[in-house]
Amino acid sequence: MTGSRRRRADANIRPDEIRRSRRDVREGLDWLGAPPVIRAGVAFRLARGLARILLMGVCGFRVDARGREHLPPGGGCILLAALHRGWMDPFLALDAVPAEPRVWTLGSGPSGFDRPWKERLLRIVGGVLPVWRGGVGIDVHVTAARAVLDRGGIFSTFVEGTIGGPPDRPTPFRSGAFVIALRTGAPIVPLAVAGTEVLYRGKRFATRILPPTTMAELAGEGWSGVPEPGSREELAVARRAAEALEAMLAPVIAEIYPLTVDPPTRRRRWPWLTGLLLGRPAA
Repeated sequence: MTGSRRRRADANIRPDEIRRSRRDVREGLDWLGAPPVIRAGVAFRLARGLARILLMGVCGFRVDARGREHLPPGGGCILLAALHRGWMDPFLALDAVPAEPRVWTLGSGPSGFDRPWKERLLRIVGGVLPVWRGGVGIDVHVTAARAVLDRGGIFSTFVEGTIGGPPDRPTPFRSGAFVIALRTGAPIVPLAVAGTEVLYRGKRFATRILPPTTMAELAGEGWSGVPEPGSREELAVARRAAEALEAMLAPVIAEIYPLTVDPPTRRRRWPWLTGLLLGRPAA
């Protein structure tokens, strides 16, 4: 079975299947069991430093990261990122921002929480909240986002909603992140990511943080204020905003993608890095 087929199979694991195997499928703060930590503690700084040693030193990854000056001072924003093409994307989102205030992101349950050691590590380090396809609904993630934002942290997610797609342009953005933005009222910081579709030793990546925007700006002329939660208008506004952000990020991704492409003649050492952390293969 190819790596892409494994990823699709893993992404379709449903919470009821996990329950039957006695796995934990709680989401958001219910899984965390405590308020999100915003200060960068010792465990997080050690993990961040070790990750840099492994990824930049051992694996030889190189990142062209720009735009940090666009982040609102003091946090309290939502970082919406694309593209999402591999396991390296969350590390690039972390690399794009300072260590503090902490970033808390939504992570795929089937790929990020599929093994006990991964779950234990994420509990110790923090920064990731699980999402299970077919889970309990968006309210739990709105609550988690508010908890992060109210403490001055950065709430982050990849707006395509899954891994996969072309390497140089986004797939249609899902509206869930924009519903969260509507209900929290936080400013939105777009993040463009490129280069993670294939990994090997010495691979190059690029990230660009764009100036902050708001749901009112993204919704455009049809904006008439925050719609009622759960209404059709809310979904329509979220969809317009998703399309607008996709149109904003697409040319930036197209511009930075060539910076990540090596000549075909370059030797691809350690190609197994591509599938390293993508989850347990389907039976």
